[in-house]
Amino acid sequence: MQIVQRSSTAGVSKDSSASTTTGLDQAGLAGAAQGKTSAHGPAPGASAAPPTQAAPLRRGLSNWDQPLQNDISSAQQAVDFLEQSAAQLRALKTDLATKLAARQMRDGQLEQQVRQFADTWRNRREATGGSLDARLKFSGAEPSSQRFTVRGMSLANLRNGARETLAVAVGGGAQGLRSVHLSPGLSDEEIVARFDQALGPAGVRVSSNDDGELVFSTSENSWPGVRDSIAVQGSGIRFPTGQLSRLKAEPEAPVVAPEGWGTDDIESMRDTLQQVMQALSHVEAALAKVHGELNMATQRAQSAMPDIEVAGVDDLATRFSTIANEPGYQSLLALTSALVGINRDRVVSLLSLR
Repeated sequence: MQIVQRSSTAGVSKDSSASTTTGLDQAGLAGAAQGKTSAHGPAPGASAAPPTQAAPLRRGLSNWDQPLQNDISSAQQAVDFLEQSAAQLRALKTDLATKLAARQMRDGQLEQQVRQFADTWRNRREATGGSLDARLKFSGAEPSSQRFTVRGMSLANLRNGARETLAVAVGGGAQGLRSVHLSPGLSDEEIVARFDQALGPAGVRVSSNDDGELVFSTSENSWPGVRDSIAVQGSGIRFPTGQLSRLKAEPEAPVVAPEGWGTDDIESMRDTLQQVMQALSHVEAALAKVHGELNMATQRAQSAMPDIEVAGVDDLATRFSTIANEPGYQSLLALTSALVGINRDRVVSLLSLR
């Protein structure tokens, strides 16, 4: 699991006309470049220098790599969800163990805790912005995926037999109908590659597992449509000819399944405790991985921050304060220009670097 840094197409926006340039922008960092100029004029004893073009004010937030900000935001959302889940699981684990040790029967509190965690888990995709799938695999800013197998799509079945062209339907419409050509002598890797190449444009990727089955994956948003429409048509060798035959898609089981937890009696409470402990182990492992990804992303963000010259910053702050305190259009323009591009996600991303 790794957040891949993407190249940014964002740059420093250019003003379309001089009328949109604020007094603060015009001031720029000229004082930093000269080292002798201040808001009150040349230093005493310094000879007058010809006017030079002021360096443009570099807006740090606008220079950030937007995809990198998205990666940090996605990782932070996943961390928040996992920390909340871990806290609820620890509390449930403690209460279950306490009641089991005292052999206390249900009193309503355990049922409420189970329901609370079930609600939290049910909202996983919304809470994490789709960055964490049901197996707690972090996908960064990319949408989380649903893996599934299809009955009859095993390498042993596909490898044997004469030449055949399969028509595979995933999703609705003609765009979801793809052709896969199979022939004797194909290796397992070649079979997987042909399915992956054919179904990739339809939003479905293909790999294989240790049991020799094809493993399909699609985004969680697309999963309901794929699940209800996947079908295949052959020429009677591996799959029947004629009309498309609907195939059963088996989703990969989630790593946590709170809907099966019970607290009705001592035995069900004991089983639930075991499942809660397993779930907590998975959540804590995922949390450690996402923390690692978040740390790496924030380090990249720090190194990608624009190098604004330190010299002259006090002078720049003085100029901004002077303009902001003057009534009129220039004051309003300076303030609104400084706030361009600032939104909640960027503020959260900056605060996470502390």
